[in-house]
Amino acid sequence: MPEHSSSVKSFDAKPHRSLFERLTALISPEPENRAELLDVLQDAHERNLIDADALSMIEGVFQVSDLSTRDIMVPRSQMDMIDITKPIEEWMPVVLATAHSRFPAVDGDRDKVIGVLLAKDLLRYYAEDSFDVRDMLRPAIFIPESKRLNVLLRDFRANRNHMAIVVDEYGGVAGLITIEDVLEQIVGDIEDEYDFDEAEDNILVIRDGDQGARWRVKALTEIAQFNETLDTHFSDEDVDTIGGLVANHLGRVPRKGDQFIFDRVRFEVLRADPRQVHMLLVEKIQGALPDPDA
Repeated sequence: MPEHSSSVKSFDAKPHRSLFERLTALISPEPENRAELLDVLQDAHERNLIDADALSMIEGVFQVSDLSTRDIMVPRSQMDMIDITKPIEEWMPVVLATAHSRFPAVDGDRDKVIGVLLAKDLLRYYAEDSFDVRDMLRPAIFIPESKRLNVLLRDFRANRNHMAIVVDEYGGVAGLITIEDVLEQIVGDIEDEYDFDEAEDNILVIRDGDQGARWRVKALTEIAQFNETLDTHFSDEDVDTIGGLVANHLGRVPRKGDQFIFDRVRFEVLRADPRQVHMLLVEKIQGALPDPDA
């Protein structure tokens, strides 16, 4: 009897399967590449098997592995830093005005980042008679522009870091990135200190040099503002925003990863959900256009 009971228990037990295994078990025939898998998931959404938020997050997970740090970092020109060689009274207004939780601390030069200051540590400035800001600095983490977001997210989680300083090939500071920036690629916008809502911040320069300029553009940016900033000549007769222009050109709702060249401007969709596009990476094409068949 004990042997029989043991065998019945073994027979009835169902092996635990991961969510990915359960998803793939429902797919027939099995997709052969990522594009086909995303098509299957899109079809599942249209048949109400998964909701729009779930589909958007799954697409975001795939997108994170394709993007690098340079694609979403806060560029150097937009970074709020504190120079600890100056009296606290000089940069404290910046801390109060921006309301960030963390600040890169530099030693007289924007390329000499020596640590990260947590805003909460400044409370000691008002509570202690002797206060040395250098003693309050946390170690700064430096990463290359080419680092993949999925690898960076894993490092953030493993090392319990929330911010990293991005450096270029020459060791200069190129920008910064936070764990929230990476998570936004998966779950969508998170209201935090790096969100930009003013019209003048709809278009951010993320690279400007010999290799040409690149911009990160909010999809809600009006075409008139886009034309003025990038010196382009797109029509706003049919649509008002750059996101509408992209959707009109594609003939459908843009998806993360979509890329195309339109009137010598390269567009790449950085963030989108099943309803609309949110963020674009834009680059003007210099010289001859690339051969689409190459």
